[in-house]
Amino acid sequence: MKNGSCVKPDIKLSTTGFGYTLSLIGGKYKMTVIYKLYENAPFMRYNELKKSIRIISFKTLTSTLKELENDDLIIRKEYPQIPPRVEYSLSEKGKTLIPILNMMCDWGERNMKI
Repeated sequence: MKNGSCVKPDIKLSTTGFGYTLSLIGGKYKMTVIYKLYENAPFMRYNELKKSIRIISFKTLTSTLKELENDDLIIRKEYPQIPPRVEYSLSEKGKTLIPILNMMCDWGERNMKI
């Protein structure tokens, strides 16, 4: 391993911890959704998420939420009432990604060209 890299030479990236992490948070809006749920804890409703991520389409938000839920990063809680009410929140596993996202933010702030 070079410079403390977690990816050994001649190893398929998808079989590493790095590859696994990327498979969970990769995608155009996954990190944004995770961070919005963190900032607006304890939960957000679908329309609140849509309004806070203005440029995301309804279809993309729906599929992103389903993927994050399937990966156990968010919790979807549905209330049986009329009209239906659904709340999204970070799971315990999802909350463990926040320090990583904060480090990415810090890195961006240090290296962003103004």
